[in-house]
Amino acid sequence: MNPVHDHAPQPRGVLCLQTLAMPGDANPNGDIFGGWLVSQMDLAGGVAGRKRARGRIATVAIDSMVFLRPLRVGDIVGFYTEVLSVGRSSIKIMIEVWKTDDLTGLHTKLTEGLFTFVAIDDQGNTRPVPPT
Repeated sequence: MNPVHDHAPQPRGVLCLQTLAMPGDANPNGDIFGGWLVSQMDLAGGVAGRKRARGRIATVAIDSMVFLRPLRVGDIVGFYTEVLSVGRSSIKIMIEVWKTDDLTGLHTKLTEGLFTFVAIDDQGNTRPVPPT
């Protein structure tokens, strides 16, 4: 155990996606566009939602989104998901975005958002989410 890190903030949920912020996704200041980040969050939520729904899902809402800190070119970011609730056909998933400092291993939360997905069949109609 490292006493310095014992009380450091930690991501909540399961790591569903990890990627590297690249120059092609940045503005002239070297910050990553928010739209790129939202797209990656949707992918991570889609992985978690598809596993829980055991099949196709569609994003129907971003219920809330908070950008806490900028993401910079070269940052390694992890997308953590936690299923908060499951309705008849819907799944609400909290998605947190964290970067990890290469030298210290400390995590910094960059963004969080609550996404709603709906389970759909092959024709695109809603279907029930199976029980766990």
